[in-house]
Formats: sequence, structure tokens, C-alpha cells
Amino acid sequence: MNNSNIYPEIITENSHTTESYRKQSQLHWKRARGSLRKALNRYSIWHNTSQKTTNPELLSTVKTQLDLLKSNLNKLDQGVIQIAVFGLVSRGKSAVLNALLGDKILETGPLNGVTQWPRSIRWTPNIFVNSHQKEVVKVDLIDTPGLDEVAGKTRGEMAKEVTRQADLILFVISGDITRTEYNALFELRKAKKPLILVFNKIDLYSETEREEIYQNLQKIAVHQPGELEHTYSSLEVVMVAAEPAPIPIRIEWSDGKVTNEWETPSPQIDELRQKIITILEREGRSLLALNALLQAREAEVSIANKTVKVKQNEADDLIWNFAKYKALAIALNPIAIIDVVGTTVVDLALIRSLSRLYNLPMTSYEAGKLWKIIIFSTGGILLGDLGTSLLLGLGKVDVISYTGVAITQASIAAYGTYAIGSATKVYLERGCTWGYLGQDTVIKGILSQMKPDTIIYRLQQELFNK
Repeated sequence: MNNSNIYPEIITENSHTTESYRKQSQLHWKRARGSLRKALNRYSIWHNTSQKTTNPELLSTVKTQLDLLKSNLNKLDQGVIQIAVFGLVSRGKSAVLNALLGDKILETGPLNGVTQWPRSIRWTPNIFVNSHQKEVVKVDLIDTPGLDEVAGKTRGEMAKEVTRQADLILFVISGDITRTEYNALFELRKAKKPLILVFNKIDLYSETEREEIYQNLQKIAVHQPGELEHTYSSLEVVMVAAEPAPIPIRIEWSDGKVTNEWETPSPQIDELRQKIITILEREGRSLLALNALLQAREAEVSIANKTVKVKQNEADDLIWNFAKYKALAIALNPIAIIDVVGTTVVDLALIRSLSRLYNLPMTSYEAGKLWKIIIFSTGGILLGDLGTSLLLGLGKVDVISYTGVAITQASIAAYGTYAIGSATKVYLERGCTWGYLGQDTVIKGILSQMKPDTIIYRLQQELFNK
């Protein structure tokens, strides 16, 4: 059924501010698509041309991660935002979703564990940006089993997969957080996703009790010392009564008869709905972009790690061969300027050779960073050469002294090449997620542009210090 018209459409903030958020979010989405397309094209070409010669284990890893990249690109193109609901049993997860949907679609009940497997329900709320402009947002609400019921490898992997796919997480509690909920929330935070803490069943508490619990939850959300330090820095707390308990109503009839009947109040869900709608309207495409980029980064790193592992011995041999031949050339050549130019050419050739060996790209952006090491290496050789030339010019050097200088220069050259080779390996092991349209670069660009009143802004510390 279509749930988009069950509740009145929500009118958001002034059109100027809204348009600014929308343009920024659209730009983030475009950059994420560009980053994923670049990675997908790169590895697709490599995979298609290397199937007969590459290690089967490596090919399997590449294929799996290519499928993941394709899946995330398709999700970006479709523009469907996934919101997953987690919590322990009997906290009212399904009831919260039913209240958001405006209909009892998901089964609820007094028994524990009504929800056995994840279930996705499409929600298409209409958002009126102003009186003339309406936008339809596509959302998949994902209901999950109680986290304290997720036992065994199969269900554990199921919870991780739902978390990985989710763009936004709702964690439902029904009172003060228990130790089990602490632990579950701690695990969810490792996914580094925006998260809203939903305090459900507030109708079961007095106003004083409700306020006290809410204040405690807010303190946890801002900062918790000890083992939970910085864990909840990006949480928001919202109070709801998704499925209020029936209350007795006294009815006085015209004939003087008095009866008591039970009446079920309407769900108190407006604050949560408004919070989600605001996030979707301002940051929807940014959420999609960020999640796709995080998964793409994992995919590229996985491919790179497997490649480096498979070709570790070949890479070490390549580095030492370059170091050996460069050292020999530097030792035999007495002309400083040739040493400087030659060592630069050799080091750049080593970078390109390692890149070809790993079948991983070396962007010019990151190759430029490696020049710092190259310049340091070249500088050592240049000083050695200048010293040699000075001594020769003064006529105070004999064959033994010249041999000592040559050995010193050769050692510096060999060490410089080894350092450059090692630095190149570190870069390639990162999956080339830096550089123009690299995942790390685009992720940092998105986070740096988010305003303090957005939910993504609060993830900066967690994602920058990964």
C-alpha cells in the first residue's frame, strides 16, 4: 500500500536554507558516483584482462569486491535511503516502524522475538519544501530481530550485513540503558553510521520519571567516561510512544449509567518522524554518498591487501633489484648532476613498476607526495657528490678515499630506493583511496562541508580518526 499520504506532508525550513542543503547534498552524491565509477572501471578492466594469469584467490576477492562496488553504485542511482532499526527484544522496534508508516504492517505482540529475520518496508514520505514544490523521498525501513536474540554465526553475520547497508540507524530502548544495550550499542557504533537513540514506551512512565531517564540518556549521548568514552558523541535522543497502552475511560450515559471502557491513544511519534524527515530532506543524498564511499573504501582496501599479500615476494625482489642496480650506478659514476637525475628517474620507475606489479593504480596526486622521500634521497646523493667533487678539485683525494665516498653514496642511494619502495607499498596497500576522487579524499570533503546542525557533521571525529 502507499503510505505517503497517511500523514500530512511536512513543510520544512525556509526555502533559501533548504535549497542550500539540497545543492550541497546533490554535489556529494555526484562526487560519490564519480568515485565509485572510477574504481569500478579500473578494477573491471584489470579483472577482465587478468583472469588467466592471476592467482585464483586474488581473482575471487576482486570479483566479490567488484560486485559490492556495483551494488553500491546501483543504490546511489536508485536513491533509496535505508534506515535500520535495532534494539533488544520487547523494546518496540516493529511498533516504532508501524507508527512511522501509519499502519500496522509489521507484527507486534507481548511475546519476545516476534521478528525473526530482517524485513524491509518501503516508505515514501512527501516533503513540501515550500507551498509550490514537493519532493518524494524513497526510504526502506528495515526491521530486525532483537540483538540479544542474534546468536550464532548466521544471525551475527545478518546483523552486520544490515548495519553495513544502513544509511541511518535507529536504536530503540524503553527506559534506562542496560549493560546488554550498552554492549550492543557499542558494537553498532563501530560501523560509524549516523544513529538516533529512540526512547520508546514513554507512556509507561510519569512525567518526572520520563524526564529523568531522558536527561540520563542525553548525558550518555554527549559523553560517557571510561570504556564508553567518545562512543556516543554523535547520537540524538528522541522520545516516543509507538504503541501506547490502553487507558480506562469513564463514560456517563444519559440514563445515569456509568461504564468504564478501554481506549488506545494515538502513537506519539511526530517528533521522531519530523527528525527523520528533516535529515532526509537536508542530508539524504549525503547519507547515501557517505555510506557508499565507506563501503567502496573497504572494497578497494580488501583488493589491495589481497594483492600485496599474494605478490609480497615479487615486490621485495623488485625493490632490492632497483636498490642494487642504482647503488652500483651511483658508485661508478663521478658526475654529480647525472647522479641526481638518474636517481630520480630510477625511483619513479620503481613506483611505476610496483604499481604495474600489483595491478593497482598510482595517482599523480599521491605520487607527488612520495616525491618528498625522493627529494630526501636525492639530496643525500647530491651532497655526497658535491663533497667528492670538492675534494677532487683540491687534489686531496686518492683512490682509497674516492672508494669510501662512492660506497657511502651507494649506501645512501640503496636506502633511498628501499624507503621509496616501502612508501609505495604502504600507499598501494591502502587501495589507492587517496587522490582525486579517491574515497578518503571525497569522504573528507563531504565531512568538512557539513554544517554543525547536521547529523553527519558529528561523525567527523570518528571517521577522520579511523
